[in-house]
Amino acid sequence: MTVFQHVRQARDPFWPDDLYRTMIADSLTRPVLLNAVRAEPELGAPVRGGLPATKIRRTADGWVLTGHKGYATSSEGLSYHLAWAATEDDDPLLGHAIVPADSPGIRIVRTWDHFGLRASSTHDVIYTDVEIPTGNFRGVPRSAQPADTSLAAVTIGATALYVGVARAAQEFFVRFANERVPTSLGRPIATTERIQTIAGEIEAQLVAAEEVAFGVARRFDEGAPDAAERAVLAKPLVARAAITAVQTAVAAIGNPGLTRHNPLERHLRDVHCVRVHPPQEDTALLIAGRRTLATAAPAVRSPAPPAPPESTPTSSSRPGAPPGAPPGAPSP
Repeated sequence: MTVFQHVRQARDPFWPDDLYRTMIADSLTRPVLLNAVRAEPELGAPVRGGLPATKIRRTADGWVLTGHKGYATSSEGLSYHLAWAATEDDDPLLGHAIVPADSPGIRIVRTWDHFGLRASSTHDVIYTDVEIPTGNFRGVPRSAQPADTSLAAVTIGATALYVGVARAAQEFFVRFANERVPTSLGRPIATTERIQTIAGEIEAQLVAAEEVAFGVARRFDEGAPDAAERAVLAKPLVARAAITAVQTAVAAIGNPGLTRHNPLERHLRDVHCVRVHPPQEDTALLIAGRRTLATAAPAVRSPAPPAPPESTPTSSSRPGAPPGAPPGAPSP
């Protein structure tokens, strides 16, 4: 998360120069952890839209921040919180307030009790009249919010972490397969075609995940114009492959794979956390689908109205024809 904030700063600087230099100097002597604190109990996922309830107001000396954030990863270890907040103007300013973690008025609420990533300290944070200097918030009006392409690059980085989780699961699977010698078999299960095929399936999933993740990352490094678009679909593709790889290992091993003193059950829990990172799968597929239909399909036109039927002589158009006579009936 810290690296991601440095990526954003490099692409679109928003830290005061003096503060950023101080933070970099401090990081040479001790860990200086940064993270964007965006989610809120009522808002849900910020990427799905909406204004934060966390408010920031001007004062004579700077800004005052008040609000309640959720899912703040590394909350207890952060040196700076980048708290997403809005002013209360008619066209509110939106942005990240740079808040030193030791500022008075910050309270960590230990709410994190999760299926996976249990050591990530992703607790709630409550800000009560937290004062920050003027330069620590550079909001942009909601009506003029720019597209943040750096978020797409961050998405690839976050997703790639879970490829590492899946590789760790693979390592345990390989070790277990080579050490497990059932008495009925008399040799390691790694020598059986069934386990060898499963090992190949796991490797295939991980190679696919790495090729997609690293390929999109290279496109960002090369400045490819479609890198951000590719990143949107890379997220679900990599996530699916990583999850499938770990689930395959667990299914093959059986009970030992779900035993808590073995690491595989932890890898299974952790890898599923990839799904919560933006963009979530339904959003990614919707974005990609709309883009594909808009750019690859011909323009859709409304069907032309049917042509009027050809004029057919009727009884009223033939002098002398009796009322109701069929076309062509003789006149009396």
